[in-house]
Amino acid sequence: MDELGQRVLVVAFDGWNDAGEAASAAVTHLRESGAYQEAYAVDPELYFDYQYTRPQVRMDADGSRSLVWPDATLWRPLHPVAHGAEGTRLWLLSGVEPARAWQAFVAELIDAALSEDITGMVALGSMMSDVPHTRPISVFAGSENERLRRALGLERPTYEGPAGILTVLASAAEDAGIPCAALWASVPHYVAGHTPSPKATLALLDRVTALTGATIPRGELPADALAWEASIDAAAADDEEMTEYIHQLEQTRDAWDSPEASGDAIAQEFERYLRRGEGPNKPSRDR
Repeated sequence: MDELGQRVLVVAFDGWNDAGEAASAAVTHLRESGAYQEAYAVDPELYFDYQYTRPQVRMDADGSRSLVWPDATLWRPLHPVAHGAEGTRLWLLSGVEPARAWQAFVAELIDAALSEDITGMVALGSMMSDVPHTRPISVFAGSENERLRRALGLERPTYEGPAGILTVLASAAEDAGIPCAALWASVPHYVAGHTPSPKATLALLDRVTALTGATIPRGELPADALAWEASIDAAAADDEEMTEYIHQLEQTRDAWDSPEASGDAIAQEFERYLRRGEGPNKPSRDR
């Protein structure tokens, strides 16, 4: 776990990289379960298209309304040891995938990370996949960094195609000397009406713990995950075709998890999921 160092930046962005809101919810959970202060924020005028990502009107506690603009913010932990992990502290980076000037956007955030002496980065993403909601959420863990792959048992990404902001940020982090790992949760594609997906968020946080050693409070997430799964069970119970489809996915997943399944076969299936067509309910194919 020392390979990522003791000042680890956990990153997630809304949008293309965030099926079921699983990744962004993971970072939100981390921030709400600890004490953080804003360390850096980009100027939204430079990077966001407000016709694509519109500012939101929110009602404040006193009943007044205010505008909340799209952003990308780096959060610093307030306490010497965050989340109870001796020697490990988690910084957070969250926001919206930018609409323009990606290289400048990433350069700005990497400079901010370097100023915080960040020693490693974990990028979180989620994608829609042909997986059953009744089984543990699959999380692909990969890295372009050979040392991290050897030390942490990560896969080497082989995907070729359109990239999202996580790939650009991870590449810039490696160039700056910040080793980066990526975690991608597979969210069942037929649960688009049951977002957010707390079961996928919980799976991502479990892997963050495994990679960094941080003890992350789970709060209500386990109960929320069970309720999410139960709500899909109830919906499927009234749809014979969906029930049969889920059963087929369960059989496929159980075959993957069997001792006879090879790593190559599983990797090939993962690549097939990443190459699905684009659209608002399609997987983010960035890694």
